[in-house]
Amino acid sequence: MLSKRIIALARSRAAFARNAPSSGVSRTWNAAASHIMRAQFHASHLLQAETVKVPQMAESISEGTLRSWSKQVGDTVEADEEIATIETDKIDVTVNAPVSGTIVEFLAKEDDTVAVGQDLFRIEVGEAGVYRSLMPRLVSDLVYLAPVAPKEDKVPEAPAQAESPKPVEAAPSKEQPTPAPSPKSAPEASKEPKASKPESKPEAAVPSRVPGSRNETRVKMNRMRLRIAERLKESQNAAASLTTFNEIDMSSLMDMRKKYKDEILKEHDVKLGFMSAFARACTLALQEIPAANASIEGDEIVYRDFVDLSVAVATPKGLVTPVVRNVETMNFLAIEKEIAGLGKKTGKLTLEDMAGGTFTISNGGVFGSLYGTPIINLPQSAVLGMHAIKEKPVVVDGQIVIRPIMVVALTYDHRLLDGREAVTFLVKVRDYIEDPRKMHLAPF
Repeated sequence: MLSKRIIALARSRAAFARNAPSSGVSRTWNAAASHIMRAQFHASHLLQAETVKVPQMAESISEGTLRSWSKQVGDTVEADEEIATIETDKIDVTVNAPVSGTIVEFLAKEDDTVAVGQDLFRIEVGEAGVYRSLMPRLVSDLVYLAPVAPKEDKVPEAPAQAESPKPVEAAPSKEQPTPAPSPKSAPEASKEPKASKPESKPEAAVPSRVPGSRNETRVKMNRMRLRIAERLKESQNAAASLTTFNEIDMSSLMDMRKKYKDEILKEHDVKLGFMSAFARACTLALQEIPAANASIEGDEIVYRDFVDLSVAVATPKGLVTPVVRNVETMNFLAIEKEIAGLGKKTGKLTLEDMAGGTFTISNGGVFGSLYGTPIINLPQSAVLGMHAIKEKPVVVDGQIVIRPIMVVALTYDHRLLDGREAVTFLVKVRDYIEDPRKMHLAPF
């Protein structure tokens, strides 16, 4: 390999230069430099830089915003290593290096809109790219070698200067060890400018935090947030949305969870939560009220025998709804495993993870919400909203008792579901949650 021969040459000449006079060092420098120049000339003609284009992202996505570069020009990268991130209205797409080499040029800037097939960056592939990345190291080694000989010439002069001082007493001997701390003082001095840099950053941020300030900051909405806003407004405009509420006594479900959660965690490495119970309860209710699992396409109603459950997840960029498919075939543990798997992929979800979905569950209770009216995720016909659990006084068998109560809300499309069907659906969910044994007795 060309780069290996250059390194071997530089190291061999470096070893010779350490024992050679200054003239030998200069000859070594000149010889090695000439070799490097010749190697650079030949390597630059061995392989040409390859232009990498914006990859295909999805059938419905033709462009995106270049969010950030993960590397810099001159960095050496391996094949399939992440180079850039492109933000679309649905997901973030990573652009990886097709081959190993060195990045030569960026052809787009951050926050630019880039289209599929557009030139994105150039990479020098193979040995030429690796060689280019090694050049700074070789040059720095040779630069270090050049002053070695002059320093050795000055060393014998130091004792001559040490003989000049007249008082050769214990004091000078004490001063001789003092040069040891002197190098420490040098780094301390070098640290001072580093400390001054971070001090300047807070100063720049101070004006925005001044009490009584009336400054305004404008931040461009990312593509995903824009798309979510469009879909939410589209849902409000297209669907005849109506919301019905009910209260659920969570005592039985909480007791069951408390009793079995440790055992399940130990045997199956799965945390037993409330989402699996609500998912199973909704699935059974959807099978009994098929209109809640249907959708409108043109002038037709599409009924489905399967249940693909969309689970609303809040992310810094906006609300996403990954899908758990064929929930009608799953028990509590299988549902929890699927939801946990999707949770681990948050931030790296693909279009396939979020495509489809016949019914949505949104749990605003994790943030403390007591009441809410969720928005339908078109083209679905209904969405269930869960809320926080609060202890409330309720009447049980003529007695006032304190029970943990959750308020649930069902927003449905009145074009598909009538009030009778919507209320019946929510009552069935309530009954399943208040007595979880019914869910285990229901057929798959």
